[in-house]
Amino acid sequence: MPGLTRRRTIGAIAAAGIASRAARADMSALEDAANREGTLTWYIAQMSSEVAELMGRRFTARYPGVKVVAIRTTGQVAHERLQQELKNNAPQCDVFSSTDIAHYPALRKRGALAQYVPMNVGELAPAFRGLGEDGFYYPTSASLQMMIYQKEKIAGADIPRRFTDMLDPKWKGRVATGHPAFSGYFGQLAVVLRRQYGWEFFEKLAKNNPRIGRSGGDPLTMLNAGECLIGTSAMSIALQSADHGNPIGLVFPEDGSLLCVGPSAILAAAPHPNAARLFQEWLLGPEYSQACVDNFMMPVRSDAPPLKGGKSLTETPIWTMTTAEIAKGIPETIELWRDTFGS
Repeated sequence: MPGLTRRRTIGAIAAAGIASRAARADMSALEDAANREGTLTWYIAQMSSEVAELMGRRFTARYPGVKVVAIRTTGQVAHERLQQELKNNAPQCDVFSSTDIAHYPALRKRGALAQYVPMNVGELAPAFRGLGEDGFYYPTSASLQMMIYQKEKIAGADIPRRFTDMLDPKWKGRVATGHPAFSGYFGQLAVVLRRQYGWEFFEKLAKNNPRIGRSGGDPLTMLNAGECLIGTSAMSIALQSADHGNPIGLVFPEDGSLLCVGPSAILAAAPHPNAARLFQEWLLGPEYSQACVDNFMMPVRSDAPPLKGGKSLTETPIWTMTTAEIAKGIPETIELWRDTFGS
């Protein structure tokens, strides 16, 4: 049987070689088609405008024939804009990267998402496998929702340890949050805090007169300006702010940090479908993964290097939610939020 084993081995190697050549040929054809289109529009809510522009430039450096127009807004605003385009049958978006995974099943149901299986999808880390819908949308970024504090004004025992510390009257007027009607990541955090503590948590928070921004990044702005002392934040943008020399301290709460997944999908009516497919490949590839690490964003690939200054999913208590919980919970939470906070 040794000869048979050898023939099978040679056959397997040959098949792998053919598959590899086919993959390279497919990518070459896709790149040629993308170059003919020359551009793509990316609706992105998973990072700051500065980083989104940087990512677009990195993609164009890799694929010089394709320019990325990055339109950065909050997750809910990006979704509303996309919905209006679909309603008017006037799509502008090619790739949609939201902070609210619950947007995608509804878009898939109405036939708004293109079916495409990226070659790089097999490299997702175990924690992120199965968090999209195979062939339609995949996680391309993630972040932990946790807490921050103003390091120049808070130290020692005053540093908050749990989300419930935001309810202490000593922080009245000095707590900063996002808004669930605008920020997908903060909306998910509000849903999980309601799940953990009931809406009484937010009724008590309202008595502390928090400063409410729109984006999940607004609390950082308020802390950097000294207007507030503690708040909520995504780990990625908090690490970026601290790295820029701002007085931001990170708290991985003892009660839990929320793992939020940011998927990406190609629109079925994308004006630049080939450029969109090439971009989706890049978002799941090693170069984007390294760019995420370079910019303090949590990568989703299994071969990604560790995130400097952050914590892995095994180093701190983690809360997770299903897509169904998010889809049901965010609209309910927005209504409760407006009833409680008046906006």
